[in-house]
Amino acid sequence: MSCLIPVIMAGGSGSRLWPLSRELYPKQFLQLDGEATMLQATVNRLQQLACAAPLVICNEDHRFLVAEQLRHLGKLAHNIILEPAGRNTAPAIALAAMTALQTAAAGEDPLLLVLAADHVIRDEAAFTASVQAAMPHAEAGKLVTFGIVPTQPETGYGYIRRGAEQQGAFAVAQFVEKPDAVTAERYLASGEYYWNSGMFLFRASRFLAELQAFRPDIHAACSLAVGTINPDLDFVRVDKTAFLACPSDSIDYAVMEKTADAVVVPMDAGWSDVGSWSSLWEISTKDDAGNVFRGDVLQHASQNNYVFAESSLVSLVGVDNLVVVQTKDAVLVVDQRKVQDVKKIVEGLKAAGRSEHQVHREVYRPWGKYDAIDHGGRYQVKRISVKPGETLSLQMHHHRAEHWIVVSGTAKVTNGDRTFLVTENESTFIPVGAVHALENPGKVMLELIEVQSGSYLGDDDIVRLQDRYGRI
Repeated sequence: MSCLIPVIMAGGSGSRLWPLSRELYPKQFLQLDGEATMLQATVNRLQQLACAAPLVICNEDHRFLVAEQLRHLGKLAHNIILEPAGRNTAPAIALAAMTALQTAAAGEDPLLLVLAADHVIRDEAAFTASVQAAMPHAEAGKLVTFGIVPTQPETGYGYIRRGAEQQGAFAVAQFVEKPDAVTAERYLASGEYYWNSGMFLFRASRFLAELQAFRPDIHAACSLAVGTINPDLDFVRVDKTAFLACPSDSIDYAVMEKTADAVVVPMDAGWSDVGSWSSLWEISTKDDAGNVFRGDVLQHASQNNYVFAESSLVSLVGVDNLVVVQTKDAVLVVDQRKVQDVKKIVEGLKAAGRSEHQVHREVYRPWGKYDAIDHGGRYQVKRISVKPGETLSLQMHHHRAEHWIVVSGTAKVTNGDRTFLVTENESTFIPVGAVHALENPGKVMLELIEVQSGSYLGDDDIVRLQDRYGRI
């Protein structure tokens, strides 16, 4: 049996799940459905398959989020491919296929199981069975796509029309775009159509051969990009200039709609792409009134609502069919019938030059996180959490001074030419222009309050001199 390598695509911004999903912390890294994040759940559902560690494809901004979430699962193995820029799914999968062939044992042509990091699958046994049913077809040279058995006349998904049966699979007769309601009803009634899941299985060499045949420009650009790989901690960096010259195209348009070797394997596994707040309400466990509550929520005479309360009490009285999402810096209230229009709010935030579409008040870093709890004209206050053994970069600022007050744990502080310890209920002052660093030498989380003051407080006033995370 061929080596099976999962390829997990973890790009995307998830704007339809704003304000919980942001550009720098999109939905695939959130705990939306259970204790695991969506990326971690995607990795966990591979446990019943005999496969290698997954290759995860993400962009530069999300690299430490991916690394941390894989580390928690024990699946971090220099297996994160960084895209210099988004170029859609065909180039991303090409990078993974070329990387897999470069690192495979001599003569090995691995099977690639291509998955999205932000899908929910309720029936993992059915998922596993569909993948196992698809493997003989992929080993024989077919390009397999997985078609979700539809449960309703959905207008938000593309469809695949099946052709002749081929030993448990079907020839792909046609890929069709998102239909209107009448057409979707006809597709459902016919029994010949599946939702297009965006999941695939094929040999690395077969995908690359078809890509070269139909999109030689994409193949050439990706070949140049992986020709110079720069290992960096747990990341695989490809040549930026070469990849930026690559055209953008989806795997459907570039290959699957053109190849004569596409087959579809049905999958009936409780699948959802969680593309909106209403779809998350649909797949969640509801109370007797049809409500889904996460966080501190009280209600009276309300039904069919989805409420996510991150940091404060949310109360409902006499309302129906709403989505209410409260984060530390934003509140969304939307009729479930209008959730697709949430992206209009995101577009408005971008147009206004605001930051709420991009970052949360609480921001994750490779060394831990910070929460920007207050700010004014010439000051900003952050609560900083540093993981045991981690160190912030050696840096300086031209325009601001900083006061650090340790709340719990012990800080090892470099301030100019001095290095010293600061413990609970102690503080220190970092003057403007001083070269400084902060380290947690202990075994427990270091918590401190940082008060910044000065004429300019932006992150682009951080001049990094040394950094273990390659951010200089």
